[in-house]
Amino acid sequence: MPPKWPEKPDPKDPAYRRLGDRINFALHVAIFAACNSGAWFFYTLYRIDEPWTLWASAIWGAVLFAHGVYIFGLANYSQS
Repeated sequence: MPPKWPEKPDPKDPAYRRLGDRINFALHVAIFAACNSGAWFFYTLYRIDEPWTLWASAIWGAVLFAHGVYIFGLANYSQS
């Protein structure tokens, strides 16, 4: 069941912005998991000699980790 906001959405509301960022991060994780599992499946199935899958997974994983650090640790949601 998708999350529901109990009141009229206001982009200036810190809680609303936090929820939006966390939903965005969850979508990022889902796309990462789907693309990586598909890439590694075909890498294993066709025994590709080039290690592009390893590099793509490592770089995208590092970007995903940085995204998570920002969302859960560094983001400032206080009203300005």
